[in-house]
Amino acid sequence: MIGLARERKFTLIELFQAVKNLLLKNGYEGFTFSILAEHLGVSRGTIYKYYANKDELITAFMIHELNAFLSELQYIDNYQTFEDQFEFLMKQIFDRMNVHTFIEIGKQINGKSNQRVKKNQEELEKLHLEMYRLLQNFINLGKKEKVLKQDIPDSLILAYIFQSLTIPNHFHVPKEEWNRHLKELIKYGLMKRE
Repeated sequence: MIGLARERKFTLIELFQAVKNLLLKNGYEGFTFSILAEHLGVSRGTIYKYYANKDELITAFMIHELNAFLSELQYIDNYQTFEDQFEFLMKQIFDRMNVHTFIEIGKQINGKSNQRVKKNQEELEKLHLEMYRLLQNFINLGKKEKVLKQDIPDSLILAYIFQSLTIPNHFHVPKEEWNRHLKELIKYGLMKRE
């Protein structure tokens, strides 16, 4: 539990859930310890006891989110075919669509604000590379089964998948329909097949 004896206590999970909600609602610029403290029912001092600034807290939160995603992603090899692995990957990504929002927020963070932020950013980079390592077998299987084009670089395939999923839904297409169309675009592209 985090918090002073006379204040409401909260868990790290509660803290990170509040960070997640407020970042999604307010973005990086609109996220402050004052708003977070109010949301949690504690003083700003309580948060400052554990994190020197918002960049430190946001990068710690991002490490938590990426670790959770990677802990699920490691099960991709339990699926035998590329098609099954693709479906598994899409489910994981759709269940955690906000990860990409947080990656974009992470690009706004100045790694020079303190050593802990710099260390967290280095850890995030390692986790990002670990994600690509975990997905290398997925790409290899797709090429082995001749489902993926052999001449397209692996890194481009993965970037295409992840970047396609960051397309904003400006017209508020229902989520399930939107996800189905995104999956179809990733699998088959834009051109009509005969």
